Amino acid sequence: MFDILMYLFENFIHSESEFRVDQDELTDELVRAGFHHDEIFKALAWLENLAALQETDINPYLTKGISPAVARVYTVEEEVRLDVECRGFLMFLEQINVLDATTREMVIDRVMEIDSSEFCLEDLKWVILMVLFNVPGKENAYAQMEDLLFEVPDGPLH
Repeated sequence: MFDILMYLFENFIHSESEFRVDQDELTDELVRAGFHHDEIFKALAWLENLAALQETDINPYLTKGISPAVARVYTVEEEVRLDVECRGFLMFLEQINVLDATTREMVIDRVMEIDSSEFCLEDLKWVILMVLFNVPGKENAYAQMEDLLFEVPDGPLH
């Protein structure tokens, strides 16, 4: 399923071409690209749920009023999916204001819905990009995250 999300993001959403919204046509194209129907439907449902997070009347993260000063305590399931490196990266992104408490929760929500037995930091970075791309008003955070994902530093990091 995550491979389909990556394929869609790289080939449609993140490209300069117009994103197609016809689900049947998109499904046919994904089948031609070699993906299976059941995984396609899971990926499309994941994207629909991501889009639904923009609606304040049904988005629990936009209506809760999450306090940015409170430390996030992860559930056991979240700790299994998001290892220490991933959780540390989320904290780092909050500290540099790429994520706020609301977008962090949206990212965690989307991560927990990915149907995959393996999940790593690189996967998390892509999920963060997809979430930020879909949240109005987060264009600067998206650009910052894109820079973190794609740019290679010229010198040592220390």
